Amino acid sequence: MLDDERCPDCKRINEVLSRVGDRWSVLVVISLAEYGTLRFNELKRNLGISQRMLSLTLKELERDGLVNRTYHPTIPPKVEYNLTEMGQSFRKPVSALGYWALENLSRIDDARETYDEAVAK
Repeated sequence: MLDDERCPDCKRINEVLSRVGDRWSVLVVISLAEYGTLRFNELKRNLGISQRMLSLTLKELERDGLVNRTYHPTIPPKVEYNLTEMGQSFRKPVSALGYWALENLSRIDDARETYDEAVAK
């Protein structure tokens, strides 16, 4: 285990990676990178995410400076989300991760099947 002396920033790196690397954050960033500004319900529909989880994810991404939240005082109220400049800089690595997952889905499925069969014996 690395201690603070050997890796003084490991705790901070872990905090950042925990936020930006979680499943929903990655999917929100990919969706906003692809479509630009989206309303809450558009994101919810696109991702198939619960309202509570989307709300929590967006708040954390906004807190971390990756997402802008714009409130329009209309009836009904309109709230839009888009990537900040820092969020835009995260597009490339998160897109690479998403494309890697798409390219390897069948290989992962095969590996899981092989593993599950071996464990079942």
